[in-house]
Amino acid sequence: MRPSKRQPDELRRVSIDRAVSMHAEGSCLIKFGNTHVLCLATLEERVPPWLKGQARGWVTAEYSMLPRATAERTRREVTTGHPSGRTQEIQRLIGRALRAVVDLPKLGERQITVDCDVIQADGGTRTAAITGAWVALHDCIQWMRQRDMVRDGVIRDHVAAVSCGLYKGSAVLDLDYPEDSNADADANFVMTGSGGLVEVQGTAETVPFSEQNFAELQALAKKGIGELISLQKLTVS
Repeated sequence: MRPSKRQPDELRRVSIDRAVSMHAEGSCLIKFGNTHVLCLATLEERVPPWLKGQARGWVTAEYSMLPRATAERTRREVTTGHPSGRTQEIQRLIGRALRAVVDLPKLGERQITVDCDVIQADGGTRTAAITGAWVALHDCIQWMRQRDMVRDGVIRDHVAAVSCGLYKGSAVLDLDYPEDSNADADANFVMTGSGGLVEVQGTAETVPFSEQNFAELQALAKKGIGELISLQKLTVS
């Protein structure tokens, strides 16, 4: 039995609230159970210096956790002078996931930055951030379309992410913190609406896992991401 009493292939309760910021061009608050992430998309009429003159845009992301997003207070990274390695890894992952489904030339020489701030953490913050970041990005693009700044086709597909793991000998979907902290193996899958794999991160925490175990995790991820993308479609329709 899972600590949450969920079935092995059952997601936590997921909700997405749009337009939660009066300033950002696109925004949402996404909740994967007790993991809550605020995603805000900002449009800028510029691109990184290395992209100037190339007639294409850029999509990037920043990620952070509020000090009391966790059981004990963590120091704000700004006080240390630089983001942690974990933070850099996650925000690069979010950026790659979003760029995988964006036609950058159709964006023009503009940059969209999606800020993902974890308000409350209970496992799966990066997967919740990716899933919510797509909604914020979508609404930012819609904001641009309403002002004739871009045409259709900037976003080519949906993208979402979910965690899976081996917990007490069983493959389970969407790990919360009690499972994540005691899992024999865990993996994060990022996939598009058409079923394409964007990125897979898998780690054995106790002993190596088999190809059959990996296939079980991938099958769970495909099911879960399909449900998350259905929720995205319902949210932005």
